Amino acid sequence: MNYNLSGKTAIVTGASNGVGLAIAQLLCYAGANVVLADKNEVPLNEETELLKEKGFNVIAFAGDLTKKLTLNNLVATAIDEFETVEILVNGYRQIGLSDALNPEKDNFQKLFDQNFMVSFRLSQVVAKKMINQKNMEDNNRDTGSIINLSSIADRLILPESFAYSICAASVNQLTKSLAVTLADKGIRVNAIAMGSIMSTTLKEMIREDLDSHDQVKEATPLKRIGETSEAASAVLYLASPLSSFTTGQIITIDGGRTLTENIKVSAY
Repeated sequence: MNYNLSGKTAIVTGASNGVGLAIAQLLCYAGANVVLADKNEVPLNEETELLKEKGFNVIAFAGDLTKKLTLNNLVATAIDEFETVEILVNGYRQIGLSDALNPEKDNFQKLFDQNFMVSFRLSQVVAKKMINQKNMEDNNRDTGSIINLSSIADRLILPESFAYSICAASVNQLTKSLAVTLADKGIRVNAIAMGSIMSTTLKEMIREDLDSHDQVKEATPLKRIGETSEAASAVLYLASPLSSFTTGQIITIDGGRTLTENIKVSAY
């Protein structure tokens, strides 16, 4: 089975902790050069240094990813360090409460910028680089892989998270649209819709409400909360040649949560 990513370069956003960090780590073990990007500079640099100590080819990039200039600088940094980019993982997400009837508390624009616009803009910049690389080098069938992190919130909608749900649905539609647009360029675009994964946000939620741990487990058919490594494994599949005929797909990693249609318990 070919999970070998040697010679490939990956950009992973949201990589300072949680699912994003687990993805960056697994891509490193698969042999890829990895650019870890996030706004949280201290933990980002600490985790990057730990990976360097293990002998992996990694660099950190800290900045406000909601700014267009920052995204351009991120890609330029990756190219300067590793020459090419073949894999992009859009893991920069923020989960927040919202109020559909109160403009002062809806948080919609902030969440939309973080959860959708960053992925959209960065995908545009990276896709152009991937296309240029293909034109300059050869006509390899698989030019690159873009992987978006999404959520089952697009299907299990809680009133207090309406903005996050809209963002998740938007990311899924972006995934499908870009997959069709970029298919003839050899660029595959897929997404991972997560729920019931022990992310940093879910850890904080459980810490504040101990009962929520058992509630989430009970609402999940597999009766447990998924590990970040399990979401990362799905990303590795989509980044590798094993998924060379897979594009425009939303792969759900949720322990079966969406099969029960239980909306009374937060999955994130």
